[in-house]
Amino acid sequence: MKNFLWLTLFCATTLTSQQTDEKQIRAIYDMALTEGKAYDWLNYLSNQIGGRLSGSVQAQQAVDYTRTQLDSMGLDRVWLQPVMVPKWVRGTPEFAYIETRPGITTNVPITALGGSVATPSSGIKANVVEVNGIEDLELLGQEKIKGKIVFFNRPMDPTLINTFQSYSGCVDQRYSGAEEAAKYGALGVIVRSMNLRLDDYPHTGSMGYGDTPVNQRIPAAAISTNGAELLSTTLQLNPEVTFYFKQNCKQYEDV
Repeated sequence: MKNFLWLTLFCATTLTSQQTDEKQIRAIYDMALTEGKAYDWLNYLSNQIGGRLSGSVQAQQAVDYTRTQLDSMGLDRVWLQPVMVPKWVRGTPEFAYIETRPGITTNVPITALGGSVATPSSGIKANVVEVNGIEDLELLGQEKIKGKIVFFNRPMDPTLINTFQSYSGCVDQRYSGAEEAAKYGALGVIVRSMNLRLDDYPHTGSMGYGDTPVNQRIPAAAISTNGAELLSTTLQLNPEVTFYFKQNCKQYEDV
């Protein structure tokens, strides 16, 4: 009988504890949803500080602002941990056009990929070879790629409900396209933006050169989805069209 009473008392205490925990968790949720400051913080970071590329003044301002907010919460301890980060600067706005015949051009929106090298100061102008992915480079070979701009035009798959899966299916051409195209003698790389919509806003993103020597690295830029559609259609009508682009981004030492 005594054991039964202890068991009853234990179960009642446990049940009460669980109900108390649930109420506390619910209160935290309610406070976060009704009194939260996340949107205010995001608004300040996005609109008052602005773009925050690593190594930039704005990135340091964002760190300082975040620490100030955390300090104001009365947390046990807030500290900054020293870390080395890459510093890459975009420079002046990029410029590009499609030239269907001498003097007949159509401007298209592009943006340099993060980490890309610059074009020569006069830009790059060359014929274009369109591919659907990195695997096409080996099929074409150096003979058809050398001295040209490689245009990676594999789109995101709109039939995939998981958009990150769609993104993952084509982002390799953005990250590794320049590294691979350089092996075949390409002068530069233009990559279709990772974007399911058709619009005029090029989407940048990170890219890498792997073990490619610095003097063999080629510039890479993202073109808007509308621009990619136009370039692809133009190439189908006239494979001899040329493409021009200019960008003066620069990679500095880590800071």
